Amino acid sequence: MPVFELASLTYDDVAALSRKDLIAILPVGATEAHGPHLPLATDVLIANAMARAGATLLAAQGASAVILPPVAYSVATYAEGFDGTLSIRSQTATALYVDIGSALAAQGFPLLVLANAHLEPNHIASLYSAQQQLHDAGKLRVVFPDVTRKPWALRLTDEFKSGACHAGQYEGSIVMAERPDWVKTDVQAALPDNPASLSVAIRAGKSSFEAAGGPRAYFGSPSQASAPEGRETIKILGQILADAVRAEATD
Repeated sequence: MPVFELASLTYDDVAALSRKDLIAILPVGATEAHGPHLPLATDVLIANAMARAGATLLAAQGASAVILPPVAYSVATYAEGFDGTLSIRSQTATALYVDIGSALAAQGFPLLVLANAHLEPNHIASLYSAQQQLHDAGKLRVVFPDVTRKPWALRLTDEFKSGACHAGQYEGSIVMAERPDWVKTDVQAALPDNPASLSVAIRAGKSSFEAAGGPRAYFGSPSQASAPEGRETIKILGQILADAVRAEATD
């Protein structure tokens, strides 16, 4: 089956799509600081890559998938101290996801999959809230493979699992695979490791990158990033998305 990009279609094209078992995939990211070496759109790039890889796997298995235009804004308060970060309120984020899901449901889409790459806790909470609201309203089914939780987190890299992974080796590798022209590789190569775990700092109540030990908005090992690792990680993210959809189908 083909993979469709909603933004490239006309309304007649969309009208012609069979809604039976059609899977809508929404890439979700944020516009926020990712160190001095990666673009503000890092999360959006990763979410798009996850969506595309997952859609390709689903299509190979006979499913019909359409990738929606990405959401590039959400709660990003941890990075607010850095220029270019554009954070919105959690209520706004939740309402946006609910509205998108409701619009899809009104057009007969039966399933929405959230391909999320932004890991801030209040952002993730907004996704869960939207999922619950859409479920309670009987709008459509929503699948959200939360990579910060088991079993999905266990499939990802050691750096990711350490929690010291914002703009480090994990994210840097994916961006190098997706948009190498957007990576300041000379800056990246010179950055020292920052082993501070962002996830540990969050659990300790820290509320900014600076307070969490990331004065330059990165955690982990940026200089160790590579495009081959990024391509492998994208495959894993795609498999996570496809497996989550299959799990929903068997529930």
